[in-house]
Amino acid sequence: MCGFSGFFGYGNSSILGAQDTLLNMGDVLVHRGPDGHRIWMDADSQVGLVHRRLAVVDLSAAGKQPMVSATGRFALVFNGEIYNHLETQAVVGIKRAD
Repeated sequence: MCGFSGFFGYGNSSILGAQDTLLNMGDVLVHRGPDGHRIWMDADSQVGLVHRRLAVVDLSAAGKQPMVSATGRFALVFNGEIYNHLETQAVVGIKRAD
């Protein structure tokens, strides 16, 4: 099962220090997701997310997290499985870009 972590606010730390913190947080979670990892940060809001991936169903790059909206305004990490994802995609009209 995947693992994720993050923080809100890094005070007086530099952005590089905050990135190091996220990388260290991800290293602690390596047992939760050996198939990949990625971090996302927003310097203005001082929010950081890290995700460790265990690829089970979607092995493509489309499953990488944190996922960021096309506008860059929203980012999310998710741990779980949506069992009716194919039906949901069909109803909403989502086409996968494999």
